Formats: sequence, structure tokens, C-alpha cells
Amino acid sequence: MYTVGVATIELHIPGNGSLKGKRAVIRPIISRLRNEFNVSVAEVDAQDMYQRAVLAVSCVSADAGYAHALLMKVVEAVENMRHDAEVVDYTIELL
Repeated sequence: MYTVGVATIELHIPGNGSLKGKRAVIRPIISRLRNEFNVSVAEVDAQDMYQRAVLAVSCVSADAGYAHALLMKVVEAVENMRHDAEVVDYTIELL
């Protein structure tokens, strides 16, 4: 049996005034998460909003505890990754 874990992370990007500026903040976050944690990441909501982004991060594991711990590390990494993007809220679901 396997577990699919999904973390939804809502970010606030204060002071940003364009979609180009938003991309400049979000792309490195997505890239780093993929490389460091071997997870799937996508922007899933608020694509047309300049100062808000919602990322979905997913992983698959044979161990539910491992999947949850990995996604918690991902959230912590996003919180500490950049000073121009603040984590406003997050949820973790195990399916």
C-alpha cells in the first residue's frame, strides 16, 4: 500500500506589482523544492494575482509518517527560503 501526500501552501508576496515579478519569486521556490526534496510542485491558484500564490506539493511514499514529515520539511523550507514571500497558510493531506 502507498500514501499520497499533498501540501497546499499559500504565499503572500508583499510589494509585488506585476505577474513578471511574481514569477521571479515563485520559479526559484518551485525549482529548489523539486531539486532538494524530489517532490512535484505546481502553482494551482491565484495565477492572476500579483501578491498571492498557492502552491501544491505532492509526494508518494510507502510510509504515511514519512510523507507527512517530508511535507512538513517542505513547508519549513518555503518559510525560510525567501524574505520576499511569506507563508500565510498551509494544509497537509494524506490520501
